[in-house]
Amino acid sequence: MKICRFDDDRLGVVHDNTTILDVTGALEALPPLTWPVPLGDALVTHLAVITSEISRLASDAPTVSLKEIMLKSPVANPSKIMGAPINYQKHIEESKEDDGIVSSRPISHIADWGMFLKANSSLVGAGEGVALRFTDARNDHEMELAVIIGKQGSHIPASEARTYIAGYAMGLDMTTRGKELQSFRKSADTYSVLGPWMVTADEIPNPNELSLKISVNGDVRQESNTDQLVYNVEKLIEYCSERYTLYPGDIIMTGTPDGVGPVEPGDIMTCELEGIGIMEVGVRAWEP
Repeated sequence: MKICRFDDDRLGVVHDNTTILDVTGALEALPPLTWPVPLGDALVTHLAVITSEISRLASDAPTVSLKEIMLKSPVANPSKIMGAPINYQKHIEESKEDDGIVSSRPISHIADWGMFLKANSSLVGAGEGVALRFTDARNDHEMELAVIIGKQGSHIPASEARTYIAGYAMGLDMTTRGKELQSFRKSADTYSVLGPWMVTADEIPNPNELSLKISVNGDVRQESNTDQLVYNVEKLIEYCSERYTLYPGDIIMTGTPDGVGPVEPGDIMTCELEGIGIMEVGVRAWEP
């Protein structure tokens, strides 16, 4: 099932490549929340109930064209967004050659660098687009597979990791280059794009064999396959959960392949990921 959030936080399910079924009524199945709100995304926490309600409502659901809606992040309230640096060998190699990517930081291995965190406030959907904060600096696209955690867990062994996955999406880990720490440079508003929807885990048999590509204004920049990940999906879940308790809706950006490059206001980024689909993301200058 492909589940999306659109417009004024309505819930949709992708019917075909052009149509969304509005199944917002399924949200009525969510239990009421009281303060303090538990960590994790409520919809993902109760995904089995929501998908059951979607199936019940789908036959009579009103339809809307994809062209007429604004797609938001399919996850509204992750407790954290985790990023995997230097997790494709060819990206490691290009980083060694291009100091504009790393600003003199020694390149080694993901095991030495560890993960980094991105601010939840940086999260947007495909339709909201990217607003560049510092247009006088280099701002790069980094396209990757995003894994959405489905249930709480800590110290999760790789052998059990897939049982903790709710679904997958495309991720754009937008990055301002410089000497500051990664979490600071990658956490500006709109610098974490998730979309265009969440594909439930049952629709993707093997997340470690998916082709991905991003074009900017029609020119292909990055093209690879998740079979080139240094730490694959299961290893990343194990690695993250050694340090963090994972909660429903938490997002793991699995890392980007080679071909990262700058974007400017007016650019259109077209992302494609096998099993998920296509999303277009516009770039603009940030306005206060």
